[in-house]
Amino acid sequence: MFNRRTVLAGGASLALTLSACSKDSEGGSGSSFEGGTVGIAMPTRSSERWLTDGKSVVDDLKAMRYETKLVYGDDDPKVQVSQIEKLIQQGVNALIIAAIDNKSLNGVLQQAADADIPVISYDRLILGTKNVDYYVSFDNEMVGLIQAHYIIDKLGLEDGKGPFNIELFAGSPDDNNTKYFFAGSMTHLQPFLDSRQLVVRSGETELKQITTPRWDGPTAQKRMSGILTKWYRSERVDAVLSPYDGISRGVLSALKSSGYGSDIKPLPVITGQDAELASVKSIIAGQQSQTVYKDVRRLAEAATTMVDDLLKGRVPWVDDRTGYKNGVKAVPAVLLQPTSVDKSNYDTLVADGYFTADELK
Repeated sequence: MFNRRTVLAGGASLALTLSACSKDSEGGSGSSFEGGTVGIAMPTRSSERWLTDGKSVVDDLKAMRYETKLVYGDDDPKVQVSQIEKLIQQGVNALIIAAIDNKSLNGVLQQAADADIPVISYDRLILGTKNVDYYVSFDNEMVGLIQAHYIIDKLGLEDGKGPFNIELFAGSPDDNNTKYFFAGSMTHLQPFLDSRQLVVRSGETELKQITTPRWDGPTAQKRMSGILTKWYRSERVDAVLSPYDGISRGVLSALKSSGYGSDIKPLPVITGQDAELASVKSIIAGQQSQTVYKDVRRLAEAATTMVDDLLKGRVPWVDDRTGYKNGVKAVPAVLLQPTSVDKSNYDTLVADGYFTADELK
């Protein structure tokens, strides 16, 4: 078995090939394995998306004849640190980590480095440490660009229509992806805010004002309810920039409680991300407007291919070696492309085998 220092100084890489794997396959530890054991630390079981990630990573590693140890931190950074410490003590050969708090892992990742265990940061870039070797994610700025473009298109802003009222939501402040999603969105939306075709009546436009701790739907619902009560007694909200489906569902609950969803007071344009089943059904029903589909099975395959390369002495293929800086180093990254999904093309999810037609009924 190659250790990390041998691997990271190793030779040429094979190209990464991504293909779909079964969404429905169940994860677990294999009894016959050749390559070693991989520890997988996922952030929460409260999101459908992370359950799919965990199962997909396990399934792919099992197919490569690795044993797996999958843990969920249930949104508690201290629990996740403890879980990773235990994985290191158990002698895993590599770690795949989707961080709950991207700044809380420095100490435990030093333990991983001391044990020559390579670390792959999964979807959420781990910050402030040299001891993260690679990063796999989707193009996060593109997610925000897609969401903003959808709002612009649906409101007809490029045709000069407006002004319209919009409210902005962002993800968790301790998730590095949050700033990328927001920056991507603002690239498109800021000119219309400057021209007053879009108006944020609450005045909450700075990232620090609009974050949603732990991406929590009820927190988003409470904030949206407060905004509606204070700023929209006689006005109507026309669009909501939401970065994630769980937040979108919270926003929808607040809107419907305030009387939105009728012919007289239709729901605003509401974006989302992750193509969670409940939100796709909401899109089909004409409530949430859009989501960004990120096929996490492909993300899992990118991560597991990278692990296989590392543990077999190959240098993984990456898209970007300089753009994703974690405050200490630029972390080499593989970036996959997301897709916009709304009522007009949700059948893409069935065609890809992400959901069945029966699941969407």
